[in-house]
Amino acid sequence: MRILYLRNVPDEVAERLERMAHRAGLSMNAFAVRELAQVARQADNAALLCELPDLGFSAEDVLSDLATGRGER
Repeated sequence: MRILYLRNVPDEVAERLERMAHRAGLSMNAFAVRELAQVARQADNAALLCELPDLGFSAEDVLSDLATGRGER
């Protein structure tokens, strides 16, 4: 595993991360590693979406059908 050192982290960002880590019951290091891992996993999502075939449905059609199915319209 690699070691990363972060410099010039604004105080407000570090304080917010400390609070979030505390609420999650994690050390700041464990929390930061967890969050960075999630961001890294999501990095390829846009490329994956672009590779999906176009099925000819618009987002509006999908949302409308969902609303109809839920009895919202």
